[in-house]
Amino acid sequence: MSATDAGAESPALMNTYGRLPVSFTHGDGVYLFDSEGRRYFDAIAGIGVNALGHSHPAVTAAITEQAGKLIHTSNLYHIELQRQLAEKLCAVAAMDNCFFGNSGAEANEAAIKLARLHGHGQGIKSPAIIVMENSFHGRTMATLSATGNRKIQAGFEPLVQGFVRAPYSDIAALENIAENNADVIAVLVEPLQGEGGVIVPHDGYLRELRELCDHQGWLLMLDEVQSGLCRSGHWFACQGEAVRPDVITTAKALANGVPISACLASGDAATVFAQGNHGSTYGGNPLACAAALAVINTMQEQQLATRAGELGARMQASFNEHLGDLELVTDIRGRGLMLGIELAVPCAELVVRAMQQGFLINVTAGNTVRLLPPLIMDDQQANELSEALITLIKDFAAAYSSRAAST
Repeated sequence: MSATDAGAESPALMNTYGRLPVSFTHGDGVYLFDSEGRRYFDAIAGIGVNALGHSHPAVTAAITEQAGKLIHTSNLYHIELQRQLAEKLCAVAAMDNCFFGNSGAEANEAAIKLARLHGHGQGIKSPAIIVMENSFHGRTMATLSATGNRKIQAGFEPLVQGFVRAPYSDIAALENIAENNADVIAVLVEPLQGEGGVIVPHDGYLRELRELCDHQGWLLMLDEVQSGLCRSGHWFACQGEAVRPDVITTAKALANGVPISACLASGDAATVFAQGNHGSTYGGNPLACAAALAVINTMQEQQLATRAGELGARMQASFNEHLGDLELVTDIRGRGLMLGIELAVPCAELVVRAMQQGFLINVTAGNTVRLLPPLIMDDQQANELSEALITLIKDFAAAYSSRAAST
């Protein structure tokens, strides 16, 4: 298959993605290989999914063994692997119980339903959830309504009601809402805004949120679909501030590519759902749970939370040293191996330039290079990625300055 053939869309597929002209046939660790045999450093890891890289032996073995035994039974019956995964996941998250779905959006739907049911249980007829500007929670009707991105919502009106919007990293705005809206029952927030441009809130933000929610009797619900599972340098980003929320949602890295998600709850929130309140046909099936157990075990054995924190700090320091003085670079930020380099101008073209040079990145919010590389990178590979990206951005900045000077 030629590069042109690989980039051709089939009329059998709905036109929902502007795909890049490449098709991958296999992967190994941090690398992907296309249909022409060319190797690429995967620095976006399936949008944060492939935390253990590609073809990880532990995940491959778990999937292969389980596929030969049992793939699916449904949640009408006990699933032993689901029990094991729930206990292990609750232990690393310091939560009490969890519900398994298939995607981050489904996990956030579960959280939204939990909050509304909790509100009705308190006698509130129209319970409201505070959500943040610039946020992203998914593309189902409730989660896109909760999302703070008008582009994602456009054309899908009427939106789901019951969301109150506030600026991110602004406790005073939430206090003002508390004084004027008695129907609020929860706050849904990303500890780090991923799709919004890898936005890091001010230090202490989560602690302040926890205190405010405790004072108001609100549930604190954290969307850690992208930041969770060692990505931020902790099992969950909230642990960096020693904050225990009422609800955590997670998904992307949970099974390294096999669809599964979880909505975890603690304290009173863990008792809200009763039999029949929520469900999922595929959620937590044996195959997905086997893969997820292999992922969690590997993350524990290799101490990948600590590793992500160390590598991320090293890469961020390198970016600051080599890119911090460029006029075109306005900010370098992130936590662990969730990194963003914001430019003063739109830079989507860098995705294609990087691919042509053999590494895969993402540009989000129009002008922020986002990195979500596999957590299993070794030091040499981390240096390789840093050097390639530094060169890419320096060349882009030089070309931009040259064009500006000639006009």
